[in-house]
Amino acid sequence: MFQLGKTIVSEDIIEKDFVCNLAACKGACCIDGDAGAPLELEETKILEEIYPKVKPFLTKKSIEVIENVGTWVKSKEGDLETPLIEDANCAYVIFDKNKTALCAIEEAYNQGEIGWKKPVSCHLYPIRVKDYSEFSAVNYDKWEICDDACTLGKELQVPVYKFVKQALVRKFGQNWYDELEKVAEKHLK
Repeated sequence: MFQLGKTIVSEDIIEKDFVCNLAACKGACCIDGDAGAPLELEETKILEEIYPKVKPFLTKKSIEVIENVGTWVKSKEGDLETPLIEDANCAYVIFDKNKTALCAIEEAYNQGEIGWKKPVSCHLYPIRVKDYSEFSAVNYDKWEICDDACTLGKELQVPVYKFVKQALVRKFGQNWYDELEKVAEKHLK
């Protein structure tokens, strides 16, 4: 672990390799698990605002769930997250012709309907950020459904932090990322 500003960062994000391989996993991270995508408080307001523009991209079942429970939910532990369909799929998941899970929010963004890509936790994956009162912990989340992404990352020699560069800059800023690159260069020598 090392410290960058008010973050404590796992060395795994510079030592491990990762490149999403949707052809292999079919977007399993959006349909497996027991919780929705983690949300920041300000993201709950964004989801409420953009829902009318995202709705046309959603399935009937997704619309039913979101209109029943809301655009976001609070877990039993008090965490903010996206709602789930039958305790499985994220309510914002859609599928392409190859049955690969995609994000309806990102699809609306890609088609110019909204100006927000998706929750930062999804954009950052496989990095998970846990906020504490004095600092944020930045960790690599190893999940067996991403084994193909680890293999592809190793083949292409792309460390986790480079794969999620855009998301890390979005979350922590360009200066933070520049410092991370300096640490990575020294660490990998």
